[in-house]
Amino acid sequence: MTTAPIFDLTGKVALVTGASSGLGVRFAEVLAENGAAVALVARRADRLGALKSRLEALGKRAVAIEADVCDRAAMRRAFEAAEQAFGTVTILVNNAGVVQSGRAVELAEEDWRRVLATNLDAVFFWAQEAARRLLAAGKGGAIVNVASILGITPDNGVVAYAAAKAGVIQVTKALAIELAFKGIRVNAIAPGWIVTEMNHDYLASERGAAMKKKIPMGRFGETRDLDGPLLLLASDAGSYMTGAIIVADGGQVVALRI
Repeated sequence: MTTAPIFDLTGKVALVTGASSGLGVRFAEVLAENGAAVALVARRADRLGALKSRLEALGKRAVAIEADVCDRAAMRRAFEAAEQAFGTVTILVNNAGVVQSGRAVELAEEDWRRVLATNLDAVFFWAQEAARRLLAAGKGGAIVNVASILGITPDNGVVAYAAAKAGVIQVTKALAIELAFKGIRVNAIAPGWIVTEMNHDYLASERGAAMKKKIPMGRFGETRDLDGPLLLLASDAGSYMTGAIIVADGGQVVALRI
């Protein structure tokens, strides 16, 4: 057996939140390169438009949809726009997220609620909407939530983010149990430190260098390091996987538990 066919996404319709930067851009590119039509969702319309044009220039199918993941009405419009363009969304990648750093005792209520609303509430409601539409269409599908190793082993200064990502892990498992009988798989990727434009300067600092020493592989991750986990969970290669949390962190969590 050759491996390529089981990772093929031809005929699938993917929706990626947070697709205007970082991991979201890479996820959208990888899904499109492997045959999926991709709905690109984020708030920054200019960036979405640029990504859409880049994918179309490569012969891929994409649609740009401006939406705030915390806006339920915008969420429904995004699914409807994706359906009008390509049909029922069969792959959802819940990637949008925000970070608020600082001491827990100084964290403002509005910052706590903003992080939880974006990183946890939106993950559930977008997964719920995707599942409802798949059930109505009588189709199976794959929901891939982006968690974090901080949802497994927290660190200083990220209490809201860690709480939200821990919640994402439990939401993933709970939805997996409820939706498996209808052929809807729900899994998550829990990345470690992946270099993106948002954290590049921080990871290049002295503190970043100290953090790198805690990673057994001796390096931070690159966005391409998540290509395999994403394709596994989105494609037929992962057809018997649901409720799984794939950790991709260079061994950091394992080292912390020793």
